[in-house]
Amino acid sequence: MAEKRKSQFIRPASVFSFALAVLFIAASALSAAAQASNIPVYKGFRGVVIGMAMDEAREKLGSPKDRSDEQDYFTFKDDESAQVYYDSDKKVSAITVTFTGKLSVAPSAKTVFGEDVEAKPDGGVFKMVRYPKAGYWISYNKLVGDDPMIMIAIKKL
Repeated sequence: MAEKRKSQFIRPASVFSFALAVLFIAASALSAAAQASNIPVYKGFRGVVIGMAMDEAREKLGSPKDRSDEQDYFTFKDDESAQVYYDSDKKVSAITVTFTGKLSVAPSAKTVFGEDVEAKPDGGVFKMVRYPKAGYWISYNKLVGDDPMIMIAIKKL
């Protein structure tokens, strides 16, 4: 009996599936490359960044409510405040920003990290990312309930 020969032609469905697989792999590689670059989206608060001189930070944020050579406390509104910490060289080593009450003025986790962050079942959010190339880490903590609050912290590694 004669054997049936299989067609040597590639089926369109196979080409389409292969093209999708290649696109998926390429997109995954680009996403991995972006994560590997480890470049933060959110770099500071109101122009104040890690490593900035104390005098420059105070110039950008105004007069602190409480001040010392180690840390300053700023109140911008009843629902927005910040603490700026300084190292022994009088450079910014950490920044914490707290938003309370109406959280519409606070940046979203997506604004801080450049991607959506999954909320917990209660609606709260927490994420922390280290950025070794930038020399600091950032955390985002959203608490919900009767007294909602968002706290963003940036700390020198």
